[in-house]
Amino acid sequence: MKKENKVYYSTSDFEEGVKILTEQIRPRHDRFTSVYGIPKGGCPLAVALSRSLRLPLWEGREDGLDSNTLVVDDLIDSGKTLKPFIETGYTTAVLHCKEWAEVKPTFCAHPNCRDWIVYWWEGTEERSIEDSVLRQLQFIGEDSTREGLIETPLRVVKSWKELYSGYGKNPADILKVFKEGACDDMVLLKDIEFYSTCEHHLLPFFGKAHIAYIPNGKVVGISKLARLLEIFSRRMQIQERIGQQVTCALDELLCPLGSACILEAQHFCMTSRGIQKQNSIMVTSSLTGVFRSNASTRAEFMGLIK
Repeated sequence: MKKENKVYYSTSDFEEGVKILTEQIRPRHDRFTSVYGIPKGGCPLAVALSRSLRLPLWEGREDGLDSNTLVVDDLIDSGKTLKPFIETGYTTAVLHCKEWAEVKPTFCAHPNCRDWIVYWWEGTEERSIEDSVLRQLQFIGEDSTREGLIETPLRVVKSWKELYSGYGKNPADILKVFKEGACDDMVLLKDIEFYSTCEHHLLPFFGKAHIAYIPNGKVVGISKLARLLEIFSRRMQIQERIGQQVTCALDELLCPLGSACILEAQHFCMTSRGIQKQNSIMVTSSLTGVFRSNASTRAEFMGLIK
């Protein structure tokens, strides 16, 4: 699993990176006629290498690049941006290359990087994310400078803080356990509204959940079941995983005789694209303990949520 620490790449870090690349490239720099920086992250590096290698910047169209142009970018993550250049024989240089990148550059100042890099020209980390939203608007063909879209990147980043607020939250912090008042009958909270985002298409899915458990000497405040659902639904998700995460957390923290979570949801990746079936509802269940092993307990649960 990728785990990225957030690292700020300062102007002094950049100067050191340019120095490393210059030393790598210099023995072969006579073969290059110019330097081209892939917009926009590659542009500062292209300017710096142009000066250190005494090569002109490529000022023409990208589709007319000279075959002897050195193509540069700030970072390779998946590798999709630089892959077309590498496959067509261009020499490439980058500051950072993630260790999971599908392709590797000819020259690299910091290979096998695992960090989330925030470059000095991007300003704050939040500003760099806003820029990525801006590029998405431009990619789909929008005029990102028109009045209605000028502040859209900022609004999108703010909305993400709410939509994906489940990250970094620990169920143990919200599931306060009480021994007083514990019973041996089913505890059920049904028709809990939830909202999540499909990790496959970044489209929403939403619906209702039913969560139950059979106490084994311990109970939790009933609202905490809804909060537990929020922790897991407010992430990039698939519906099946949410139910499993809820019951797993209950089993681990409450040690009940059994736990259950059923979710019913409508998925925009089915209604607004693809097969476009508007009234389809996906139902998933996760049952543990007596909910799985005892037919009468399971039947009682199913009857109560109808």
